Amino acid sequence: MRLREEVGLNIRNLRNSKGMSQEQLALAADVDRSYISEIELAKNSVSIDRLEQIALAFDVAPKELLNKRG
Repeated sequence: MRLREEVGLNIRNLRNSKGMSQEQLALAADVDRSYISEIELAKNSVSIDRLEQIALAFDVAPKELLNKRG
């Protein structure tokens, strides 16, 4: 699996585990909802700055969004 796909899956899984909608995450991270969708679907790669914003919205370290899962 490509890193872009891993990051998207990690964001989706973390968002779902926190009971957040894409809209709620987008508002908390100050990005557009469609951008969150594109990241989760691996249609768009995420910059380091945006990755940090998303991690802050989740209150996790950015490396958590890069970890390989199971």
